[in-house]
Amino acid sequence: MTPPDLEASLQPLFETLRRFPDVEADNLQAYDATDRLLLETAAPFIADPRLQLAVVGDRYGALALGALAALGVERVRVAQDLYTGRLALRRNAEASGLSGRFDQLELGAGLLDGVQLVIMQLPKSLGELEEVSDAVARFAAPGAVLLAGGRVKHMSLGMNTVLERNFETVQPQLAQRKSRVLLATGLRRPATPPTFPASTHNEELGITVRAHGAVFSGTKLDIGTRFLLGFMDKIPDARHAVDLGCGTGILAAMYAKSRPNARVTATDQSAAAVASAKATTEANGLGERITVVQDDAMSGFEPGSADLVLLNPPFHLGASVHAGAAMKMFEAAARVLAPGGELWTVYNSHLQYRLALERLIGPTTEVGRNPKFTVTRSVKRD
Repeated sequence: MTPPDLEASLQPLFETLRRFPDVEADNLQAYDATDRLLLETAAPFIADPRLQLAVVGDRYGALALGALAALGVERVRVAQDLYTGRLALRRNAEASGLSGRFDQLELGAGLLDGVQLVIMQLPKSLGELEEVSDAVARFAAPGAVLLAGGRVKHMSLGMNTVLERNFETVQPQLAQRKSRVLLATGLRRPATPPTFPASTHNEELGITVRAHGAVFSGTKLDIGTRFLLGFMDKIPDARHAVDLGCGTGILAAMYAKSRPNARVTATDQSAAAVASAKATTEANGLGERITVVQDDAMSGFEPGSADLVLLNPPFHLGASVHAGAAMKMFEAAARVLAPGGELWTVYNSHLQYRLALERLIGPTTEVGRNPKFTVTRSVKRD
């Protein structure tokens, strides 16, 4: 397919794509120039519609649906970390008449066994790239090709280095529209077991932390969570406590250890975070005390079902600094907290979330502040 033909097929599709149920705003798109460049680069590799194709890191379906609509493949396997991305792909597929032609799978053999071509959006973390490239080298078909694309400003030579551990050749392609694709060929089959989830015993906390590559901060204790944990003795006892946006599950584990009678739920929209939190709870003998679920801002929780929510919200949506994710989580806490229940949150002080917390939750007091972070306590109004 020539570029003009490809463009004619892609543009009508891209214009219909939505981010929903993820945060939507005028400056947030459901596709970017990297999606387009990856599909253009992939086109010459697809001579047979029965080619086994896997897409990794598709945000809202641009890559998977683009491959179906414009590259002529019959079926696609897709791995997406975020719960909202998975829902968005299904909605966008239905809107474009492409439902039923893709399989949503977790990273691993089911996704990659026998795959001949892998297309992926480069992740932000080298750890996630290492886990993905290891899985491709471990399970994909001999001779498989990996096309990994990203915005040039977010790419680094470290990405090439990571890919070179699992591929004989990594060739940067010509940059176009401020995006670039790395072409990786010549699989190096790993001779050792997978290294993820990584595991570290944190002496400061007295717990073992386990993390998959896509999780923020890996096995380390991020400084915002550390600051919130400093107020654990002031956080109230609860019958049901929720660690919202749980990451590796450190807050859930520490609360469960300090409150043996509490029921604790850890939840995140990231599949890697959920797998990491499950591994952390099991490593610390808390598997029967903590329930870990993947969800979009507690959308599956009953209203008024929690007495306490602990939250260290993100302030990025992908590569964009945006308050929408935090606001969505505050709104979720307002719905799920019972009257009189409490939200304890830590955030970068310059974000000044207190007025929003007052409006959405109820009376909010500053519990602590250091040069970087603020911890607040919000009480759900009756």
